[in-house]
Amino acid sequence: MATWWQGLWAYRSYLILLLLPIFLLPLPIIIATKEAYCAYAIILMALFWCTEALPLAVTALLPLILFPMMNIMEASKVCLQYFKDTNILFIGGLLVAIAVEHWNLHKRIALSVLLIIGVRPALLMLGFMLVTAFLSMWISNTATTAMMAPIAHAVLHQLQKAPKGKDVEEGSNNPSFELQEPSPQKTKLDNGQVHPVPPGPLEPREQKSQEERRFSQGMSLCVCYSASIGGIATLTGTTPNLVLQGQINGIFSQNANVVNFASWFSFAFPAMVILLLFSWLWLQFLFLGFNFRKNFGLEGQARAQEKAALQVIQREHKQLGPMSFAEIAVTFLFVLLVVLWFTREPGFFPGWSEGFARNEDKESFVSDGTVAIFISLIMFIVPSKIPGLTQDPEKPRRLKAPPALLNWKIVNEKMPWNIVFLLGGGFALAEGSEASGLSKWLGDKLTPLQTVSAPAIVFILCLLVATFTECTSNVATTTLFLPILASMAQGICLHPLYVMLPCTLSASLAFMLPVATPPNAIIFSFGGLKVTDMARTGFLLNITGVLVIMLAINTWGYPIFNLHTFPSWAHSNKTEHCMVGQANITMPSP
Repeated sequence: MATWWQGLWAYRSYLILLLLPIFLLPLPIIIATKEAYCAYAIILMALFWCTEALPLAVTALLPLILFPMMNIMEASKVCLQYFKDTNILFIGGLLVAIAVEHWNLHKRIALSVLLIIGVRPALLMLGFMLVTAFLSMWISNTATTAMMAPIAHAVLHQLQKAPKGKDVEEGSNNPSFELQEPSPQKTKLDNGQVHPVPPGPLEPREQKSQEERRFSQGMSLCVCYSASIGGIATLTGTTPNLVLQGQINGIFSQNANVVNFASWFSFAFPAMVILLLFSWLWLQFLFLGFNFRKNFGLEGQARAQEKAALQVIQREHKQLGPMSFAEIAVTFLFVLLVVLWFTREPGFFPGWSEGFARNEDKESFVSDGTVAIFISLIMFIVPSKIPGLTQDPEKPRRLKAPPALLNWKIVNEKMPWNIVFLLGGGFALAEGSEASGLSKWLGDKLTPLQTVSAPAIVFILCLLVATFTECTSNVATTTLFLPILASMAQGICLHPLYVMLPCTLSASLAFMLPVATPPNAIIFSFGGLKVTDMARTGFLLNITGVLVIMLAINTWGYPIFNLHTFPSWAHSNKTEHCMVGQANITMPSP
């Protein structure tokens, strides 16, 4: 019989939506100021995001209602925040990523790299981490993990199979060695390729040894961890990076595009490489032990399993066939996009954007979003086959042109439109904080922190964000924290990027819980892992990630973003005490 507690739990979302706004009402009623009204909206949205009583994207639409009704901002100005240049960059980058996924280019890259690296345990783990991190730099972390996880499990199945058997000796096909379970359902896409439906959890062998089980756990975790780590390397790699760019451009409109693709990559890529290598060493130590001869395949007893596992990769690579015209075209356009991003405003030599007009703030009319949309539009125009006329198989008497590299049906199915609204909601919150005066009030209250060492402040904030993002969406985390951190930085005369950059990267350090990020959840669904396994492994990675980020911001971050002085573009009426040219206290204290 159902109890009253079960009934409350079943209706918890409705109760939260009903009671939370009422519970928080004393704040705007007792303190009838614009600052209090804006604080009410931010706290309400933060709690809705944390509890997920409403979908994240729906909660992000609340400023469209609350800010005009509370006389904080006009509705027309709030609406503008939902389609800013950063949203365009996000959409353009994802359009290119969708084309890469649609034509299976990411799988060809993955299998080619694995063929080069080989299947020796330590190198196999490194190979999967390098491939996953690289793909995650350009396509979504979730899509990367969903593709790499079945490949990892198929190779593991072959490595852990008994060395003596017909399939090993003769190299014949065995259905159980495929990337999915036997007899999977398959779906034919309009690109002419057959894609299996994502598999369910794989059943472990009943008598799997402890050593094999631990290696399987390590391989599973290396995929999801490297997907999260790889996303921090590029501006479009994961959504929190774009949230930072949008907040900087919104709060500090005269920043002269200080955060762009080239500057972000110069700062974040070395940090990603260091963290990825440490993660590899940590996973080796935890799941493979110190037997380096065995880990690097120097012992002869496992050669048969390794040969059979290599056959799995070779067979999958062979099934892809030669590169099609569509794959070659997508590869060319993808490389062109990256080159155009890097050379637009590289900083150390004049970029191609110098040839275009600039506004009164000396910012180019052309942005990274312009480039992304330009390449995306080309993909809707370029045919997927060498131009020619072929007969329509459904209507033999009619001629049919080949489809384009992208079409709207594919885009509509794969584009995460909810993230566009989520980004817009964050930008609206930041703009509302400025318009209401809440940012200035917060900056004044945080001024006493000026006596505390700047690196200590940033280290504590990074730990706080890394902890918070284990339970909340990383996009929601950065959306909530960054406007507050910007106000704090202005209040204590810190370079805003000295605080905001490390905390943004820390939002991607979600390694401890299955619910922390979709890649973790995908890997956990395959089975073989306990929550304690992930928490024990991820705890040290979280701490190490924060330390690596602190190393980056206090070393090569200084010359890249000119962190030595408080920037002129961050001055406002609440930074009168920050003298122009004053030595910035972001210099690490001895």
